[in-house]
Amino acid sequence: MPLPSRLRTLPWTGGAAGLTLTVLASGVSALAADPAPFELGGPGLRITVTRDGEVLPIAQVPSLAEGDRLSIKADLPEDQGARFLLLSTFLRGATNPPPKDWIKAAETWKKKDKDNSLTLTVPKGARQMTLFLVPDTGGAEGTIVDAVRGKPGEFIRATQELNQASLDRSRLDAFMAAIRAQENSHPEYLRSVAPALARSLSMKLNDECLSRVVELQASCLLENREQLVLADVHSSSIAETLTGAPTDLALQLSSTREAGYGFYSPYIGVVRDVAKIFGAFSNPEFDYLPTLSIRRDEAAALLLNKAPSFQKPKSVLVVGMPAIEADSPPRLRSAANGPICAARPGVVLPVEGAPLIYSTAYARNMMVKLTASGGETLDLPVEARADRGGYVVRNSDPLPPAFKGTVKGHLYGHWGFERFEGPDLALQLPGDAPWKVAGEVPTLVVGRDNALTLTGEAPACVEGVLLRQGDGPLQSLPWKVQGTDSLALTLPLADRKPGDIRVEVKYQGMAEPSVLPLKAYAQASRLDGLSLHAGDNSAILSGQRLDQVASVDLSGMALQPAELTRDGSVDRLWLVAKGEGAALKPGDQATARIRLKDGRSVTLAATVEQARPRLTLLSKSISQRTGEGRSLQLPGEDLLPDDGRLVFSVRADQGAAFRPDDALEVATADGGKSVTLGSANGLRLSGPEVMVATLDPAGLAPLSGPLRFRLLRDDGPSDWQLLVTLARLPHIEGVSCEGQDCTIKGRDLFLIDAVDGVPGFERPTTVAQGFTGSSLSVPLPRDGKLYIRLRDARDQAVVLNVS
Repeated sequence: MPLPSRLRTLPWTGGAAGLTLTVLASGVSALAADPAPFELGGPGLRITVTRDGEVLPIAQVPSLAEGDRLSIKADLPEDQGARFLLLSTFLRGATNPPPKDWIKAAETWKKKDKDNSLTLTVPKGARQMTLFLVPDTGGAEGTIVDAVRGKPGEFIRATQELNQASLDRSRLDAFMAAIRAQENSHPEYLRSVAPALARSLSMKLNDECLSRVVELQASCLLENREQLVLADVHSSSIAETLTGAPTDLALQLSSTREAGYGFYSPYIGVVRDVAKIFGAFSNPEFDYLPTLSIRRDEAAALLLNKAPSFQKPKSVLVVGMPAIEADSPPRLRSAANGPICAARPGVVLPVEGAPLIYSTAYARNMMVKLTASGGETLDLPVEARADRGGYVVRNSDPLPPAFKGTVKGHLYGHWGFERFEGPDLALQLPGDAPWKVAGEVPTLVVGRDNALTLTGEAPACVEGVLLRQGDGPLQSLPWKVQGTDSLALTLPLADRKPGDIRVEVKYQGMAEPSVLPLKAYAQASRLDGLSLHAGDNSAILSGQRLDQVASVDLSGMALQPAELTRDGSVDRLWLVAKGEGAALKPGDQATARIRLKDGRSVTLAATVEQARPRLTLLSKSISQRTGEGRSLQLPGEDLLPDDGRLVFSVRADQGAAFRPDDALEVATADGGKSVTLGSANGLRLSGPEVMVATLDPAGLAPLSGPLRFRLLRDDGPSDWQLLVTLARLPHIEGVSCEGQDCTIKGRDLFLIDAVDGVPGFERPTTVAQGFTGSSLSVPLPRDGKLYIRLRDARDQAVVLNVS
């Protein structure tokens, strides 16, 4: 972005005039009113630091240490007109003036290196270091020495703020350079690149700029540059002094809101704050000018806030050096939300927490160590990229075969002279292993969406998941990475038909997908619950569409469907054990594996309930009412005529006793109708373990067929037991015989199924369905008895005496 109209180019020449300025006339008044902080190019320095035999340029040194050897030389043009005295001082505390021998000077205009440069060793006890470029004036050195030793705390504060402001300026420069480079090469990408740059460098981003036309976005993003820099905790911490001096104003305000937008940065206020500090030292001879140092390798280019003066008062350029303290590498954190795919060259390892890794050279020789599952290791170089939000792996060669699946990555390198340990990251590379369904394959049902979890060795590298059925078109599916080996997805089967389907998982960089064959089924039975009582060899399954149940295995007990009934919208399937039941106790947790007729299996949890009461049918007697007409002789105690009466007795098994509120339920076998017998209507206790019941079948009319009974209790009924067969009898008015035929006269003869003269029904006379006659012709019986088989009880016969 071009500079504002008030200021275009301000290069340093170092001549007698000091500066060559090109200022637009329209911006003169603006420049005087609101100078841009540190926009004037000043002289430079060349500095190296040696520690334990290793030499680093100043750009790679975040802090100095006791015993470090520094080589400092002014970087001035060949035709430098003004002479500068290069002066250095070490500082050891706000209330402890430095010794005179801690202050050294070099005459930069001399020809010999030993005269025009400084070679220094950081003394024991030093905490800060400051450099001065002083116009050559007699007595200048003594004046600086007196000022430094007179108020060392002020120079400590100034050095601290200048060092921190230099770090902040480095972030600003990196941000501006990246925005301008993008503007010149791919301006259409600014909308996606600018947010990544702002996050990486901790800069204030004006989102409104990204909604403007492409040509105006870059200039908008770089407006008010001095307010773009947000406070950075790490750059503040490495600039702090160890002397216990009061924290400067900029740091006090580093976490407060200014003008409702952004955080206050020392870079903004260093002009005002340092000017106040140096104001106390101004005198007719010298005026102190703070500088920011922009470090590139050995070079430290100085930026000035205003043009220096070579006339009285002459300007003394003050340069802040790194603090003398233990190196404090940043706490670099992984910014990855999960595993990182490393299938393609140039993979980005996202990190956060250290903007200075992008704007300075403090972090050097950065590598990522890859550790495969088998223990093999491999080191690859990485490069910090603010526009990518992390370190980019600089490796284009394929990795060895051992590095497949999930690979551990560890960032490391050096922070200045010290070892720098970064975060651990999980990287993934696809191999040849196929994708599988996690755990047991779920039952996929058409008509709804179905959740599915897949497991594979590199889910982060999946670039597509497709669904196909038969020869139909492929359908792209969304997915989500879970953990280090799983994909969670949803199969949209609402509009699909039952049948074979397949899911295809496509990796980045691999031509062929991994194919999972699956099967979609029609809507299955709905299983609501399984009721089982301890000691029972049967159970009741409730739900819907239970006609699809083929068998049930319950803790080793094989159950087969016996009878299906429906109560409203709920099916109840009576299951009977095939063989002996399992020894299940009340409260046991059991799992029923229910196999459906289409081959699917479904599991259902069940809790074994308390054992139900058990009854034994002791005896029963049937009495038939007498009236007009001929009486039919009943075959025994298993057939109850609809005009008769049944009295039966039952006993409670296993030593149990009946309760006064017990009741017996008598119902037809198909559950169509029932009668409850209690103490008020036909139920009497004969003793604690025996009760006698009287049943009038009129309460079950007009139904007929087998009857069953059970004990009713609040804690659960007993099993059903067969009682008798209820049958409707025809009304026989008379029988007349002539020759070899007999005629039966009466009403309701349609209740007769067949008549024969012998019990075996060898030559029966059958009665047609819906017979409406009042007489029936049958063969003459041999022994004077006709045997009648009723429609309601075809396995039994009643007897009609002819003679």
